[in-house]
Amino acid sequence: MTRIEVTRDIATCQRLRRMVFIEEQGVSEADEVDGLDDQAIHLLAWDGEVPVGTARLLLKGATGKIGRVCVLAQARSTGLGAELIRTALGVLKGQPGVTEAYLGSQSHATGFYEKLGFTVEGEEFLDAGIPHRHMRRPL
Repeated sequence: MTRIEVTRDIATCQRLRRMVFIEEQGVSEADEVDGLDDQAIHLLAWDGEVPVGTARLLLKGATGKIGRVCVLAQARSTGLGAELIRTALGVLKGQPGVTEAYLGSQSHATGFYEKLGFTVEGEEFLDAGIPHRHMRRPL
């Protein structure tokens, strides 16, 4: 049984991100560790007692930025990624004055986010050497 919760266990979130972004995808530590974790709301997904996914939410005015979304390989294609995003949207809706969600999607994943109501905007850009697209949706 998978559960997703808001957490203060930033170290576990960072460990998952290290496994996916740095070790698996080859993102540099300098690109992954940006110093914003203390300002963020963190989500942690569990499969039983094993942490398997995370996402980070940053608030700026009326916009909630969903970022650092990752799911360990063994938990992919289970619907967990979509559930993480739906949970993130629910948390953002509960924040006073936040009316839209924003994210930078890896270009190959834009279809995933479009199914969750996001719309691509702007041109493709590189983030940590990986093609990305900006995406938004109202809450």
